[in-house]
Amino acid sequence: MKKKWGVIIASLCLLLVLGACGSDEKADANEVPTLKWYMIGTPQKDTEEVMKEVNKYTEEKIGVKVEMTQIDWGDYGKRMQTVINSGENFDIAYSAAGEFVSYSQKGAFLPLNKYLDKEGKKMKAELNDVLWEGATIDGNIYGVPSNKEVGEQQVYVFNKNLVDKYKMDISKVKNFSDLEPMLKTIKENEPSITPIGGNKDFKPAFSYDYLIDNAVPLPFAVNQYEDTGKIVNFYEQPDTLETLKSLHSFYQKGYVTKDIATSTDPWSYDKENWFVRIEKYQPYAENIWDKNTGGKYKVVTQPIAETPIIKNNSVTGAIQAVSVTSQHPEEAVKFLDLLNTDEYLRNLVDKGIEGTHYKELDDGKIQDLPARVERYSMPTYALGNHFILKLYEDEPADKWDQFKTFNKKSVASPGLGFYFDSSKVRTEIASITNVCNEFAPALLTGTVDPVEYTEKFKAKLNDAGMKKVMKEMQKQYDEYRASQE
Repeated sequence: MKKKWGVIIASLCLLLVLGACGSDEKADANEVPTLKWYMIGTPQKDTEEVMKEVNKYTEEKIGVKVEMTQIDWGDYGKRMQTVINSGENFDIAYSAAGEFVSYSQKGAFLPLNKYLDKEGKKMKAELNDVLWEGATIDGNIYGVPSNKEVGEQQVYVFNKNLVDKYKMDISKVKNFSDLEPMLKTIKENEPSITPIGGNKDFKPAFSYDYLIDNAVPLPFAVNQYEDTGKIVNFYEQPDTLETLKSLHSFYQKGYVTKDIATSTDPWSYDKENWFVRIEKYQPYAENIWDKNTGGKYKVVTQPIAETPIIKNNSVTGAIQAVSVTSQHPEEAVKFLDLLNTDEYLRNLVDKGIEGTHYKELDDGKIQDLPARVERYSMPTYALGNHFILKLYEDEPADKWDQFKTFNKKSVASPGLGFYFDSSKVRTEIASITNVCNEFAPALLTGTVDPVEYTEKFKAKLNDAGMKKVMKEMQKQYDEYRASQE
């Protein structure tokens, strides 16, 4: 019997030893953590090939690997909502604007403050301070913003061929109503051209920073040029009404399409069927728009306001956030640090493999090869620091210097850094959103008389709980301002 037990014990010991060996092998296999990264954009055929090269580099540099999962544009929001609500373990995800704020406030993203003093030290110093301010909610930094233009500047974009043909002086356009004589000329002489290009998402430029900026902005706003300390309903402000009156007049005169409030026409630049439109500007944007016309015509711009304004949306337009479920938060921040400070990695992830997806020219600029267009077209804006990207052959040598100059002249909106916590008024916010979706598109496209329609809009907003939300938001805004003193 003793002999039998001895065999059993010996066998158990052997199993334990083998099990221990198996654990060691497993530990060895998992020694290099693999980060799970969710990224917006149409899935590309060569992503796996590029990520193999990425992983060779990151494993050597920081001891991590990365697995990128791309989710197409139209599906990204819903898919990430499912991922986050299910509590799935992942490490990094692209986020932006309202969704970024909402997920941060709900605890889905990890506060990065303590990591930015160690694992993210280099990128903390590299990125513009105002970007970190915009990514800070209730004292915590919840993501790494893309380092690009920080200010928002709206411009009128004109068809230069038509401007030259009719000898127009666009520098005289200081207010929306100043467009009138030019629009009249185009309407009377160019039957194939719509004077103002725009669809259901069109809205004129206003002097306000929307504090809840949905596709259709909710009423709550602060004056972006003047720090009054007050939140207002921007739809009913006198200057807003004057602009909407001009737009309604333009609608009645046929300067916009009759179906603008419901149209989904993207008004592509490759169609020469418009005279003027409103766009957001960045340095040398004209070059991009000229390229998009396919050489059919050129464009020229006139600033709506000379000073770019830094808003929450303009600095949170592209964020890489670390999930609160991440098993490797230090490694995730190390990777983001390298992505935003290492020129080789940033260009590899963005442009692909040199010699396969692009080629470098003698002057250091680059040229896309067919493989990049066909198999590795990535959303550059969303991936990180722009200032370490290689320039294309047709880009000006001082492009990034001009971006830095643009950023220096940008001025913060009084609302920058204020994020409303809507937890106490969620029902009212939902009702107000429905009212805005009903009334605002017609107002903002000039389809209806703003004087008559705004009164109905205001009454519906009040029924939806506008005053309660305004009181709560003003309270939080006052507290935020006091905390900044």
